[in-house]
Amino acid sequence: MPEGTAQSTGAADGPSAGTATGTTTRTGPATTTEAHTSTAPTREAAAAPGTSTEPGPTTEPGPIARASAAPPRTRLAGRRATVDAVLRNSPLQPLFRLAATRRLAVLAYHGVDDPRVFALQMERLVRIAHPVSAAAVEHAVRTGRPLPPRSVLVTFDDGDRTVLTEGLPVLTRLGIPAAAFVVTDLIGGDQPFWWTEAAFLAAHGGTARSLTDCPPGGVVRRMKTLADRDRRTALAELRESAGTRAPRQDQLTPADLLTLDRGGVAIGNHTAGHPCLDRCEGDTVREEIGRAHDALTGWLDGEAPTAFAYPNGNVDPRADAELRRLGYRIGFLFDHRHDRLLPPHPLRISRLRVNSTTGRDRFDTILSGLHPAVHRLRGGG
Repeated sequence: MPEGTAQSTGAADGPSAGTATGTTTRTGPATTTEAHTSTAPTREAAAAPGTSTEPGPTTEPGPIARASAAPPRTRLAGRRATVDAVLRNSPLQPLFRLAATRRLAVLAYHGVDDPRVFALQMERLVRIAHPVSAAAVEHAVRTGRPLPPRSVLVTFDDGDRTVLTEGLPVLTRLGIPAAAFVVTDLIGGDQPFWWTEAAFLAAHGGTARSLTDCPPGGVVRRMKTLADRDRRTALAELRESAGTRAPRQDQLTPADLLTLDRGGVAIGNHTAGHPCLDRCEGDTVREEIGRAHDALTGWLDGEAPTAFAYPNGNVDPRADAELRRLGYRIGFLFDHRHDRLLPPHPLRISRLRVNSTTGRDRFDTILSGLHPAVHRLRGGG
């Protein structure tokens, strides 16, 4: 799921860079979205004394007034783009980029919302990095031999269909391996992700006893903090009290998983229902991992998955024990950090949060580690 629980509001506030309306796009090897601000000079309308009193040319607002009148989302996008550009062109960026050659960058996507920008991102990876597979990471862990410099692994969480329809063609064309971690209870159906459904229901009048003092926009964040049994109860109450049913969402099928796997996108375990494991009872932790493991093994022609991604990035020692028992070799966090070329904790490998709308400036500073460093300095998780 979009597990950075709050949307980014700038380079220091998180990795996401949404596309705002009323923007222009700067082209290049990748794309950065910037707020459009006219720089046309203001025309004076006053007539000189003694001249005709006919109205002069219409006065146009100058750039400051135009920017002030812009919609808040457009102004926010402009500020983000400005901060991202400052970071990418700062003297720190080359230093961070050099240090990143000796680190493993695991990119954590969800869906592919902007195929064009995603293609530009992947084309840039091929030029400046060394894309590796999940199997290569497993091999490094197993043999104790570090991955090559500039190694980058592309991953996707949840199993959004756009990974198949939009992401796979780009990855195949460029020869980039990847991994997709799927929520198995949703495979083959049209049930939306629980967080998508909860947000929709809350916005359409849904209420729950554990959410009485929570505004609709904060419902998902609050639900992640509840004990898992209380989260499930809250979702049931939202469904019962909302004025409408959440829209259906076509999910991947078992056949789609095979298509991805055979196309170079390894399929990994993201639990059966995507609870925050540290909010679950012990039996639920084991059941969530085990049920997903068994389902994936069956769908992948008996090939058991060996890679896991923690829902929401929430780690739990009980999960580690179950993963080891089932033979998992690597597990991934959602902490917006690099890891070592030979990860010291194979079941807790760090990842960098990114999405398919992230512009060129921010994408480069995420890869270098400068954006994550600033994010941490500002208190980001």
